Formats: sequence, C-alpha cells, structure tokens
Amino acid sequence: MKSYNIAVIPGDGTGPEVIAEGVKVLNAASDRFGFKLNLNYFDFGGDRYLKTGEALPDGAVDELKKHDAIYLGAIGHPDVKPGILEKGILLRLRFELDQYINLRPVKLYPGVDCPLKDKGPEHIDFVVVRENTEGLYAGAGGVLKKGTPDEVAVQESINTRKGVERCIRYAFEYCRKRKRMKKLTLCGKTNVLTFAFDLWERTFYEVAKEYPDIKVDYAHVDAITMWFVKNPEWFDVIVTDNMFGDIITDLGAMIQGGMGVAAGGNINPQGVSMFEPIGGSAPKYKGKNVINPLAAICAGGMMLEYLGEGDAGRTIERAVMEVTSKHLKSLAAGKMGYTTREVGGLVADYMSKI
Repeated sequence: MKSYNIAVIPGDGTGPEVIAEGVKVLNAASDRFGFKLNLNYFDFGGDRYLKTGEALPDGAVDELKKHDAIYLGAIGHPDVKPGILEKGILLRLRFELDQYINLRPVKLYPGVDCPLKDKGPEHIDFVVVRENTEGLYAGAGGVLKKGTPDEVAVQESINTRKGVERCIRYAFEYCRKRKRMKKLTLCGKTNVLTFAFDLWERTFYEVAKEYPDIKVDYAHVDAITMWFVKNPEWFDVIVTDNMFGDIITDLGAMIQGGMGVAAGGNINPQGVSMFEPIGGSAPKYKGKNVINPLAAICAGGMMLEYLGEGDAGRTIERAVMEVTSKHLKSLAAGKMGYTTREVGGLVADYMSKI
C-alpha cells in the first residue's frame, strides 16, 4: 500500500473547520482507493504568533521538507497586523520551498450560481498558471525619508530568465496534459511594462516552438479582465506573472461562483508543494459551523492528483459536483442549507457511491 506523509496546517479562523472536512474526504478517498495518509499537524498561525512572537519557529521549513505535501487551511488573524503572518508564513514557505508555480483552476460546477448572464459550466473551465516566487512579491525596493513630505517608496519587480522560463514551460506541459483546447494564453502588459514583459514575451514564443501542438495567444491583463466576464469560454490555460496572477485569479473565483469553491496549489514540481482554499480565514464565522468547506475539499483533491492519485483526486471533484448540483442552495457561508460538517459528510458519502 502506498503511503504519503502530509503536513497539515489548519491555521487561523475557520481554517481548522474546513481542513477537518477536507481530511474527512481525504480519508474516504484513501479507504476507497487503497493508499494511506500519514497526517502530521502543525500549529503555525496567529495564535502561536501571539504567544511566541514568531511566525515560523527555527527548523520549521526543514521539518516540512520531510513531507510529500502540505495541506493548509488559512492564515490571517484579526489581532495580528496585516502582512506579518502572510510574509512570515505564506511567502516564506513559497520562497524557501521554491514553490514557483501557483496553480488555480477556475471551473464552474453544476448547480452553482454564476454572476455572468447566459454562462454555464460549459463556458467556464480554465486554469491560471501564476509565477509564484518573483515579480513584485520578491520584496526588492525600499523607502527614503519615510513619514516626510519628501518620502519616496520604490517596489521593484524582479523577473529572471530562469524563473520566467520554468513557469512558462510548466504551463505548456500542463496545457498539453490537460487535453482540452490545447491553447495557452500569455497575460501581460507589453505596451507599458516594456522591460519585464519583453522578457516574458520573448521567452514565451521561444518555448512555444517546442510545443507545435499548443496554440498560443497573448492578451494584456486589462483585456483579460474584460474577456473573463464577456467570453470566459475563450480560455484554456493562462500563464502570467506573480502580481497579475494574484489579481485575475480573484476575478476567476467570482465567475466560478465565489471563494467557497476556489482552491489552489503552490507547486514545486521537484519538491514539496502546498495546497489550500484561496479564501481568507473568515474570522467572523469562526466556530459557527456555517463556512463552506468545498474549496478546502477541492484543494485536497488537487493534492492527491499532484501525489499521483489521479483517480482519487478526480473522484473528489465529481463528489463535489454531486453536492453542488443536488444539495446546496448557495455557496455562501450560512446560506448553503447545510452546516460545514454536513457538507463535508455529503462529499465523503458520495465518495463511496460514485
């Protein structure tokens, strides 16, 4: 029997609640498909930071490297200044574990209300491949004369040929394996960001020569936001930089029905990857048993596919689709018609029926 060591970080707010339901479904998957999950829990998050003053303790990253994957709930605490936990945990893990791909499927499930007129599940099914360790998030820059009328703030976008090319190559390979439209779109801003996106564009078309079976396309980021709303069916796989990817994936979450079903992966194809619901910790719903756990459950399915348990991961998605099409009144917290634990139970139950 195959066995996988999974680091579980339930995190803050409603994170532990949604992770509990995700684990419930993962266990149902392991029972059906005959593999074992060894779950090791870590208490990294706001409560620990308030007690100890450290976001990640010494040796934490080395300990996480011993695992096959990381399953994360949410990071964000109302009593911790914004940025401390995000930089000290999320960004640090992405950078130190070299999780250079952020993978965001955008798929409208049956039964889910879409805010776009006349658009259904057949129109919204694409994936954003976002570079995850460079760009504006690299933290290059500084401040001069802070707090004075002459203050200067500089934030630099760092783009390396290595970082750009490995992201683009991942996107081409993913597009080929996805076997949908076999179309890859580069999202950028070549008319204004002439240095950074000259590098992106040149690399994109150079690598494209090695993938003659993939149709290639380019769109400015502002145009992408328009087409996501008007014609989402045009897209298959989109590759872009860190900042633009951060922005367009939130728009993607809304057209797929909301954060309640939006999952993502921080991928190092040669190392340890981390999977999470992309919504926040939603502290106002903490402990109320009303938050939607489907995004965390879908993140668990993505994790199994990454580990090589493709049948199990795809079955989780099918079980989620059964629940959205047959049971839920809404994806919104408190409006689903079921509690958090009941939704997790429904998905787990379908795992044995599909």
